[in-house]
Amino acid sequence: MSTSHAAAAARFIENMERTSWHNQALWFVRQKRDRVSKQLPEWEELRQLAHDIKRYNVTHLDSLLERFEAKAQANGVTVHWAVDAEEHNRIVHGLLEQHGVKSLVKSKSMLSEECELNAYLMARGIDVIESDLGERILQLMHQRPSHIVMPAIHIKREEVAELFAREMGTDPGNSDPTYLTHAARANLRRHFLEADAAMTGGNFAIAETGEVVVCTNEGNADMGMSCQKINITAFGIDKIIPDLRSLGVFTRLLARSATGQPITTYTSHFGRPHKGGEQHFIIVDNGRSKILGMPEHRKVMNCIRCGACMNTCPVYRRSGGYSYSYFIPGPIGINLGMLTDPQKHSGNVSACSLCLSCSFVCPVMVDLGEQIYIWRQKLDGFGTADPKKKVMSNGIKYLMDRPGLFHSALKMAPMVNSMPRFMTYNGLNDWGKERELPKFAKQSFESWWKKNHKEKNAK
Repeated sequence: MSTSHAAAAARFIENMERTSWHNQALWFVRQKRDRVSKQLPEWEELRQLAHDIKRYNVTHLDSLLERFEAKAQANGVTVHWAVDAEEHNRIVHGLLEQHGVKSLVKSKSMLSEECELNAYLMARGIDVIESDLGERILQLMHQRPSHIVMPAIHIKREEVAELFAREMGTDPGNSDPTYLTHAARANLRRHFLEADAAMTGGNFAIAETGEVVVCTNEGNADMGMSCQKINITAFGIDKIIPDLRSLGVFTRLLARSATGQPITTYTSHFGRPHKGGEQHFIIVDNGRSKILGMPEHRKVMNCIRCGACMNTCPVYRRSGGYSYSYFIPGPIGINLGMLTDPQKHSGNVSACSLCLSCSFVCPVMVDLGEQIYIWRQKLDGFGTADPKKKVMSNGIKYLMDRPGLFHSALKMAPMVNSMPRFMTYNGLNDWGKERELPKFAKQSFESWWKKNHKEKNAK
């Protein structure tokens, strides 16, 4: 009863040392989140307030977006609207082509990953340089992010040292993080200065001021957007928030939930073009309006992409980001993938123990685990339910509907204990691939209870 996720996870856990390290690294971040959140007595009130603001956004999305557009235009920003990924990419390429851009320096953006922007631009002769350290490492390795906040969390520093030695001429034996970071900065400095244009995503778009807020720890977004005359910022319609007071709520939650920090090092506001330059905002739908029309799953629009659900998820921590078919992994990725293409991404739904830890840590109270459970109930309707699981479920139902047959099966169950191993551990027994089956008790609890209850009453 293996799924696409299980098959991919099996490849990841072949290296048990790396699996253990990956698990511990992410759990360390989860623990940091717990410590810093407890420093705020009003933590749960902040979560509730953030949830309520997001609920307001959903019901007032049209007016908030119109208000944002008007304010941004008044600030001298050119605003574009993109219905899907294809239109988003066309707009970006059109702007770059119009100004003869051959080199684009770009800060981290999951929206650009969603739209597959880099491949689109590079196929048209534009060199794209990722300036976030993790993203830069993955770009040089020709890999995609395995986490939405810590994209290269699966890469060990020794591997980075070998990579930088090949690409930047550094000492391959020196894996000191400070040394490697300085080397990356020196390498990127030239790109910041020489690139023809800069682009970034957005964490929040403020309707009150017409600004886009970007939160980083490296300052790479600021470096890019400060040195180029053509600046582009793209974000989904779900990033809109009403005002600056709302921003204060989310910035107190974001970094604490994502990396266990009180706040990100840089919280940058982009709202006006440079003197003699241009600032463009691209507001993207790409299926988000569709989600608004799905009451059971609408809450995923609350997501602020902090990655807390990944850091806590016992499945993600032990299977890695590449075990998921959708470009966003973990609990939020399972839900977003199903909303995008349930036939393609249904294999991810099994990657959940329903422990609900993701729902517990989500700073905006998205019911992630509960929604995954709902998706499981819909698999048969999509035609993606595992046929072997269906057979087993129907078999169990048949047994449970017939008490006499059920009790007979209970009495016979201990016979399995003495069966040859090949009869119980085979291709039909996925459970037994990684663990030993428990022994069946010689006596069922029901029969034990009846016997002892009768004896007690007889006395």
